[in-house]
Formats: sequence, C-alpha cells, structure tokens
Amino acid sequence: MIRFVKGHGTENDFVLLPDPDGTLDLTDALVRRVCDRRAGIGGDGVLRVVRAAAHPDGTAMADRAEWFMDYRNADGSAAEMCGNGIRVFARFLVAEGLAPAGKMSIATRDGVKAVRLGPVGDVTVDMGPAHLPGSDRKVTVGARSWPAVEVDVGNPHAVVFLDDLADAGPLDEAPTVEPGLPGGVNVEFVADRGPRHVALRVHERGVGETRSCGTGACAVMVASARRDGVNTPGGPDGLSYVVDVPGGRLTVTERADGHLELTGPAVLVAEGTLDQTWLAGA
Repeated sequence: MIRFVKGHGTENDFVLLPDPDGTLDLTDALVRRVCDRRAGIGGDGVLRVVRAAAHPDGTAMADRAEWFMDYRNADGSAAEMCGNGIRVFARFLVAEGLAPAGKMSIATRDGVKAVRLGPVGDVTVDMGPAHLPGSDRKVTVGARSWPAVEVDVGNPHAVVFLDDLADAGPLDEAPTVEPGLPGGVNVEFVADRGPRHVALRVHERGVGETRSCGTGACAVMVASARRDGVNTPGGPDGLSYVVDVPGGRLTVTERADGHLELTGPAVLVAEGTLDQTWLAGA
C-alpha cells in the first residue's frame, strides 16, 4: 500500500508520498498518473519524502539534513527546487513527528535549505541568494512579445513586467522564451500593486499556469527591487516585498547577506492510500 497526503502552499498543490527508505519506483508515468486532476489525485507536482541517505541525489547532503525533498513536476520531470513545496514538505515532517517544530534543514537538488516553522502558521525558508545572469531574453505569448529579466533562484525564471496581468492572455500554452534554456524556464508576469507590493501570474515548466510559485515569487521580488533601483538590501532587517499570487499572498525578504527568505502558508488537507488496481495501470 502506498500512502499519500495532499497539501498546498497558496494553492500550489502537491501530492506527498512518504517513502523514507527510498523503496518506491517513482516513474514519470506514476507521477503523471497521480497528478492527473481528472483520473488521479491531482496536483501541480509530487513531493517524495525520503531520507537523504536513501536517495542518490541526497546522499552527499545526508550529514547535514536527514530528509531529502524529491520534487517532481506534474509531467514527471525532476526540478531543482520548489519554494511552496518545501514549506508543505516541512509542515508534513512536523505533523508526522518526523522533525520537531522550530528550525530544520531539508536537502533538495538545489542544496540544503534552512526552514523554520511553528506547530501551526506560516513557514519561512532560506532560499539562498538569487543570480541575475544579465542575459537579454524575450518572452512571446501569441502575437505579443516583451523583454524579460532572467533570474536564477535554484531554478530558472524569466520575469516580465506588465501594466495589467490580463495582458499576458490565457496562458493555455507555454510562453516562448528566446534564447531558450535546455531544461525550460518558468515565466512570471508581474504588475505593480503599490510600494514594494506586486502581483504575479506564472507559467511553470512541466506544469502550466499555476496558482502560485514560491521560487517565482523570489525571482519577481529581486527583479522588482533591481528595477526600483535597490541593488543591495538596506538595514539589518533587509528589504521585503509583498507578492500576491492567484492563490494567496507571500512575503519575500532579501536579507543583508543577499539570501532570500520566503514566508507563506503550508496546509495539509487530506490523506489516503493509492488503490492497488489503479496503481498497476501506471
């Protein structure tokens, strides 16, 4: 029997598969089947909860973090990092008694991330520093094109500033990014809501338009701050932006050391077991 838990962070939803010893054969087909919103559980991705020592991508980090977040996009592809997902992952560890509330370290394909959370409430993740390669990119949706700011937050993003989020259109298909990146790129469309307050829509590679994207919110915060003329965070508390997403609200703070802290909710909503006959079809 394979147990699952369903959770979300600002309506970016995930199916968690507890697999502490790494015995589950998590194929691309199984991920797609689980994430199918009509014939499966439904989700933007899968979070396999596995000990770092039991996963080949986590072994080198096992001395610094007990648990590895094996994140897969809904199409089955592996991703380096997921800001909403890691908050849900941490909430699950606490709810299951696998880690105490407070501070913890979680291994990801983008390295070990420091997380802090209480027994209830928001979760904060140190996402590390962002990188702005400075490459000129162009994003096209249908007949419209815009310049984009490339930001790397453990995974690649292209940030486009618009007067109105509706200008991006329906986003039924993946926007075209030129020059492209070999593994694809997440695209964020951003509009101002006030001083240090922005809103976004996002098209995630391997998923489509989603209700939220944690790494995308971080990329948008940095791109917005640089656009606003803030090249280094000021003061001991750093610089914070509020980022509204279709599924709620996130806060991103760029600390004085350049690291980004992502804060937002993480909610567990259901649990169950996958039916063996249905599972055999994967």
